[in-house]
Amino acid sequence: MRPTLPRLIVTLGQCAAALAAAAQPAAAQEWPARPVKLIVPFAPGGSADVFGRFLAQRLQEALGQGFVVENRPGGGAVIGTDAVAKSAPDGYTLLVMSNTHTVNETLIANKPYQLMRDFVPVAPINASDLVLVARGTLPSNTLPELIKAAKDKPDGMTYASSGPGTPYHFAGELFKHLAGIRIVHVPYKGSSGARTDVLGGQVDMMFDAIPTMTEHIKSGKVKALAVSGRARSPILPDTPTLAEAGVPGYEATIWLGVMAPKGTPAVVVNRLNAEIGKITGNADVRRAWTAQGTSAMTMSVDEFTRYLNDDIAKWANLIRAANIKVD
Repeated sequence: MRPTLPRLIVTLGQCAAALAAAAQPAAAQEWPARPVKLIVPFAPGGSADVFGRFLAQRLQEALGQGFVVENRPGGGAVIGTDAVAKSAPDGYTLLVMSNTHTVNETLIANKPYQLMRDFVPVAPINASDLVLVARGTLPSNTLPELIKAAKDKPDGMTYASSGPGTPYHFAGELFKHLAGIRIVHVPYKGSSGARTDVLGGQVDMMFDAIPTMTEHIKSGKVKALAVSGRARSPILPDTPTLAEAGVPGYEATIWLGVMAPKGTPAVVVNRLNAEIGKITGNADVRRAWTAQGTSAMTMSVDEFTRYLNDDIAKWANLIRAANIKVD
């Protein structure tokens, strides 16, 4: 008996689904069959670039194919991120992202993509605490002294960042909000310019990566007032956390991760997650990163997805409560 049209459509649909399911393991076995591109939507020399290149080298060694880093900065990370969103979801174009992306979900309303709609989480890489430093000639020598000075003279002090929406910017905004102070944000196009002007005394303070700023702290060019994590840094053991020094509940880090375009086969995503997890779970890697003030992160795809959603919600609450806007 010949099948009716509806039954024939169902049968064809089941065959197509079965073929697609069978193709995914084959794709996983073949992947990567050619070089993989890691797009870093930030300028060269920053932490995303440095650790993205480290990750690319280790993945290349593990998987026997080239992993090539391509920097596409601009637009507060939007330009490079959008390029990945528009790429084929085949596992050959990946995004090295940071908490700039979770901030941008609320801060930049007119982006051409949405992070959790147009990407699939793959794996985290690492997280680093920041240190709040002040220029060497600033009269305040402790965090309580700085907070008092800022309250005595609202908008009388400045803080530098690597640009709107970056972790350095939002570490400062969170500080302002929780401490109840007003200091003026001075954005730069990267952390190098911001750091140079704090060291030169043109700007009063900034949040910066601990490994980058430690030598300047030890030389006395800047004063370390507090670190941004939950616990003191082993690199700066005498520097209190912001929570210890008078800003209860404060915590801010710069963290990195990997995402892929939505639709990337789950078998490829899971393999990438496993390979990246082997790298970040390696004892030698963890020791080396700890010595730099960086903590390796290892999560399943589901855990990283929850982490991203929680971080988006955290910064959305701050942006709305403090009415933070960018031009």
